[in-house]
Amino acid sequence: MTARSRQESVVADLIVILTEQALGVGDAKRITDLHGGEELRYHVLVPADTERNLLVDVIDHLSMLELRKALDAVRRREPSADQARTSASDALASSLEALRGNGIEADGEVTQDDPLPAVQQAIDTHHAREVVVVTRPHAMEDTFHRDWASRARDELGVPVLHVYAGTTFLG
Repeated sequence: MTARSRQESVVADLIVILTEQALGVGDAKRITDLHGGEELRYHVLVPADTERNLLVDVIDHLSMLELRKALDAVRRREPSADQARTSASDALASSLEALRGNGIEADGEVTQDDPLPAVQQAIDTHHAREVVVVTRPHAMEDTFHRDWASRARDELGVPVLHVYAGTTFLG
């Protein structure tokens, strides 16, 4: 392998974004503004989440005083694999559109339920320098450090920033 081909295969300025929902325009702008105008590429990962924990969902909604959503979580059925994949694909397309609308180069993919192996693969493949995890607040998982960001910090060996979707709050 020549030095030129090695250099072309390494993307040093790539950020991996792991998100559980579609990034809004505001989310995309806040994330890209974090890097002060640097020329960066973004690789977005959206899990096809088929394994929801009913108790955790209800507690999350109750902790945010979202009584209607807590009741809806009790009534909701698990999505099929096809439904979860379609929902994740839609979220990925919207997220890429939001990033590209800010003039940012971005690509991405849908992952399995547990996204950390895909995040590790993206870091290894693209030589990503950082991971940004975008979620809604999750009272149980955040409190007990079982959320994606905490697990990523423990396992991945790169800086991990956790932000809450639609807000300026850090997790």
